[in-house]
Amino acid sequence: MRHRVAGRKFDMATAPRRAMFRGLVTELLKHDKITTTETRAKEARAMAERIITLGKDGSLAARRRALAFVYDEDVVRKVFTELAPRYASRPGGYTRIVKLGPRQGDGAPMAVLELV
Repeated sequence: MRHRVAGRKFDMATAPRRAMFRGLVTELLKHDKITTTETRAKEARAMAERIITLGKDGSLAARRRALAFVYDEDVVRKVFTELAPRYASRPGGYTRIVKLGPRQGDGAPMAVLELV
């Protein structure tokens, strides 16, 4: 039974799944918009919002926690200098998911994950 167990496994072991989400979040914060499957977008949304909230905190400890998750130092710098002031008055909900329809090859439902 998996009652109240959060998160999707994506038929992957923990390390590759974590690496996939680290890459998705890094690219989202770098480019402000990514195209991926709906389920991946829904899972990556929570992680991206957590990193932006760390940016709003602005402390050295928060910066180090963000650096532990995001691959690129320039992206962390962007989060703390550009994105945090942009969302300073917003209490959450920094991302939006727009559904696109099925992917041509395998029919997987696609979506755009973007920063508001």
